[in-house]
Parts: sequence; structure tokens; C-alpha cells
Amino acid sequence: MKGKRQDPTIVEKMRREWDQRAQENARHYVATGKTEWSDEDFFKSGQDHVEQFILPDIKDICARVRASEMHILEIGCGAGRMTEPLSRLFGHVDAVDISSEMVARARTALAARENVQFHVNNGFDLSMLPDNSFDFAFSVIVFQHIPRKSVVENYIRETWRVLRSNSLFKFQLQGYPIAERHADTWVGVGFSEADIADCAARCGFQIKKTEGAGTQDFWITLLKP
Repeated sequence: MKGKRQDPTIVEKMRREWDQRAQENARHYVATGKTEWSDEDFFKSGQDHVEQFILPDIKDICARVRASEMHILEIGCGAGRMTEPLSRLFGHVDAVDISSEMVARARTALAARENVQFHVNNGFDLSMLPDNSFDFAFSVIVFQHIPRKSVVENYIRETWRVLRSNSLFKFQLQGYPIAERHADTWVGVGFSEADIADCAARCGFQIKKTEGAGTQDFWITLLKP
């Protein structure tokens, strides 16, 4: 499945505004709980999310391959908050982000993590990554900032392309009913359960689980059959 082209104006706005946020205070905009983060606290907050959102599903995630042997994808890595603990759990992590400023900070912070590779992507697809090459994909606090449903759907379609068969994609997005006309690069467009069901079907995924519909913490787990 090929990714669809997106409105370059929207994509450039996403890139420009996230580069600006990274220059102003990258870690705060990645995790707004603090204005100033120490390395220890910043990556501990990522580890907390691993324990909350990945470890409860680890048997399903690792149904085919042991975690230490898995090649996984993180969409929207920001300054590397989740990338660091993911790299300690899984064998190899490819992490992508639209913001070169965010990626530069992540690369510096995680320079010692030899099993991590960072990519600056174009904001609407994963064209630098080959088909059928990942055992699991994950994204959190990323899609909730995207102002167009078509961009989110294109990421879902592209994730189907790069995942191996019988692999999972777990992600969080905005479940509150925010229309595109009210969305921006901070408060993104909302998705309903029906939206996700239609999107999953169009992209070739099966829905394994949904949680938190109608809230900002709308979690979806998809299976590539």
C-alpha cells in the first residue's frame, strides 16, 4: 500500500511549529508535566509509560519473537523520552520524527544507545523505511497533535506497510470530538470509534483492542494479519 500525498502547507506548518517548540524547550513540549527536566526524570517518565502501556501487553507483542530480538518502530520520538526505555526492552529501535530539532536533541541524549537509529521524516509517511521490516510499532502523545485525519490515516497505512505479518501497532490519539476546523498542531483532530474502525479496515488492519474512546487518551491496538 502506497502512502497518499498530503497538503504541503499543513505538513510544513507541523514541521515549523515543532521545530520552534524544540528550540524553545524541547523536553517541556514533549512532556508538559515539568518546565525543566533532568535527564533522570525525563527518561524515567518514558519508562513509566513503557510500564503502563507496553508491559501489560508484552505477551501479545512478543507472540512471535522475543523482545530482545525484536526490531520496533517508534513514531514521533521527539527528544527521545520513550526511545531510551524502548531501547532497553527491545533489540533495535527505529525512531522517526518530523522535527529535525527534536531529533538532534534525541541523538545527542542517546548517543550511547547503539541499537537506536533516528530518522527525520517528511511528516506524512515512512518512505525511508522498507516494507515488512518491523515486529512492533508504537506511538504516544503524537497523533493527538496532528490537525488532519488524512495525515494520521496515512501514518497508519504506512505502518501497515512496514510491519511484518502478525505484528501489532499500538498508539494513542485524540478521542475527544475536535473537528479539523478547530484543530492545530497542538490540539489535534479527534477520532471516534467509528472513524478508527473505518480507517483500520481501509488500511488492512484488524482491531485488537480500543480503550478510552471519547477522551484525549484514546488507545488503539491493531493487528496486521
